[in-house]
Amino acid sequence: MNLATRDINHNLGRFVLTTFGVGLLLMIVMGMGGIYRGLVQDATLLVDRLGADFWVVQNDTRGPFAEISRMSKNLEDRVLAVPGVMSSHAFVSHTMQRQRNNKPWRVTVQGLSWPQDKGNWLPIVAGRALGQAHYEMLADESLKLSLGEKIKFGKDIYSVVGLTRAMNSPAGDGMAFFTLADAQAIQFDTPGEAIRLERWARNTRAKNLDIGRSLPQTVERTLGPMSNLPALSLPAISAVIVKVKPGINPEQVQSIISKWSDVSIYSNEKQRQFLLSGVVERSKKQLGLFRRLLIIVSAIIMALILYTLTLDKIHDIAMLKLMGARNGVIFNLILQQAVLLGTLGYGLAYCIGHWIFPYFPRKVVLIPDDLWVLAGIVVLISIVSSVVGIAKALSVEPNEVLS
Repeated sequence: MNLATRDINHNLGRFVLTTFGVGLLLMIVMGMGGIYRGLVQDATLLVDRLGADFWVVQNDTRGPFAEISRMSKNLEDRVLAVPGVMSSHAFVSHTMQRQRNNKPWRVTVQGLSWPQDKGNWLPIVAGRALGQAHYEMLADESLKLSLGEKIKFGKDIYSVVGLTRAMNSPAGDGMAFFTLADAQAIQFDTPGEAIRLERWARNTRAKNLDIGRSLPQTVERTLGPMSNLPALSLPAISAVIVKVKPGINPEQVQSIISKWSDVSIYSNEKQRQFLLSGVVERSKKQLGLFRRLLIIVSAIIMALILYTLTLDKIHDIAMLKLMGARNGVIFNLILQQAVLLGTLGYGLAYCIGHWIFPYFPRKVVLIPDDLWVLAGIVVLISIVSSVVGIAKALSVEPNEVLS
């Protein structure tokens, strides 16, 4: 009979509890790696989904994700007029925080360039895409909004016509998709009193200018809505998404737009680099450091566990040596238990993780390559950790059976 199996059966309760503890520790290591992957996936999700060839942003900025970018909406038409451009869509993105059920509720608002973009490219799991220019929205499941629910943003009420899945911002906030005009209305919403004070301030400034004295009708307009003063309107969009016609060299389009002094143009891959090397860089490093530390701690704990298990078998090992057992038998006893402990612990970590990870506040993404690498590390840790126990077992003298 295999000595390792016989010894485990003799101390089954202790071995089960030890395996459970190792499994929980490995689950944390596995989860830390999954959070790292989820962080990267969330950061690049929208960039990958949109599949743009280029992003045109405000000059000397790294927008619209890594840095704020503000431009006039007419840039969309300017870009579309460039030879070789198949489509250009305005892009608006901003995050807001509200109270919902007496708890903080964060939403990342995304503006779709209606009517060219109705959100059909989104992973809609319930409902439909946007069907009208105003007062409809698509919400991610993580926002806990139900289909058909009405919610107020700014001064308007929007209906949830569709639900998406796994659409989160780099910060982990759920995304909500509106038409561009609605997203702008939400972004630049101002309280009524603030609007009244701003109109009064505009009116006062206009009266003190020459144009106000010579054109009294201009002064009257300052008391009206901002839309009546196009020259004073706020910047409208964060970026322009550009797609190049098939067969056209993208570098030709980039070289033309890059000569414009009011904008900067970046490829899709460059935007990914901005996100990974800027927005989530420190979080990536921190998660990677914690994962390495947990692996080291796991190795130390497993070594201590195996050493303790070996100390409990000192009398039995001495008896085996007194009966003439070779060192190879003792070696296999400790090594097999170590590998079995690591293997069962890894399997338990995988099963518990698949059950508990979906409830984590951040997305946990487990990919096969990471799982295989971790499995190899666990086997290596098991073998290396068994060295301490093996060294102690081989140093036992047969006459210790009498002590």
